[in-house]
Amino acid sequence: MNTTALIMAGGRGERFWPKSRKNLPKQFLSLTDDGKTMIQLTVERISSVVKLEDVYIATNKDYKALVLEQLPGLPEQNVLCEPVGRNTAPCIGLGAMHIAKKYDDAIMLVLPSDHLIKFNKMFIRTLQDACNVAEENSNLVTIGIMPDYPETGYGYIKFDSRITDGQAYKVDRFVEKPSLEVAKEYLASEEYLWNSGMFIWKVSSILKNMEKFMPDTHEALKRIQNTIGTEQEETVLENEFYSLESQSIDYGIMEKAEDIYILPGAFGWDDVGSWLAVERIKKSNEFGNVVNGNIITVNTHNCVIQGEKKLIATVGLEDMIVVDTKDATLICSKDHAGDIKKVLENLKICNREEYI
Repeated sequence: MNTTALIMAGGRGERFWPKSRKNLPKQFLSLTDDGKTMIQLTVERISSVVKLEDVYIATNKDYKALVLEQLPGLPEQNVLCEPVGRNTAPCIGLGAMHIAKKYDDAIMLVLPSDHLIKFNKMFIRTLQDACNVAEENSNLVTIGIMPDYPETGYGYIKFDSRITDGQAYKVDRFVEKPSLEVAKEYLASEEYLWNSGMFIWKVSSILKNMEKFMPDTHEALKRIQNTIGTEQEETVLENEFYSLESQSIDYGIMEKAEDIYILPGAFGWDDVGSWLAVERIKKSNEFGNVVNGNIITVNTHNCVIQGEKKLIATVGLEDMIVVDTKDATLICSKDHAGDIKKVLENLKICNREEYI
């Protein structure tokens, strides 16, 4: 059975402002020392499992040129441009319909474009195990990340260690982002994994579940599928996609379906959610600072400082984020990194779109 991949690359990366912008969001930026962008690393990471002609990128038309520029050799028809964002369930359904149009059935990997993996060989072994479980019956498989601290910014998945299928455990339930106290309980119980947003299944399995639990969405996507490769495709895609309910794959299907399995992942995963992730990705200097650019620090400790050609000098800073670009500078305390999105909200209110 062919193995295919849908990589979701339509996000704005707002918590990486001011580097991440509407016209160049996080997934198209390089945050690692090798100079490769996040989407390039995502595709490269799975190259031993999925041929490039079987990789599909779900994004929007604003980023189509960026995708083709950064992924040379990717067939243009494999760039799936959603007319409007409708969350992950319609996005994944659209990808499944395209793959089903090409193959009678296939294994489908669903991966975000903006995650980093430290141990690629371990990741591939986990993926291969997941493919084996997914190929049996109509199993829907996800990869959970083994938590090593009580994170409140992730959803969790509770599993039943008594029920297994190969290396995978039966999923008990999906749970929302917890409070700190609840997250501590999850960590201590050893029965919860972080929800990574990575999924593996047969195309036939996910479409069967979509038809059962999201029938209206399934019908609309079938109408789109019938026009793939025709002159009507773009018009029908636009008309049908706007009518779809915005729904996550977790809420729409995974919380309701049977035969859901999870594999624990221990391969150095990072979802790169904010500038704080830079500390985990790059080495800090002897003062705990992660610096890039033309930087001078005096009595500065545990800071993330990212610049370009302009000299940045810091004096007496601690636990701060400083990011400088040609037209904008961010100065933020680490414990407020999650509030960077509010800057963009204010810019929108003030009609200062040129900075978004």
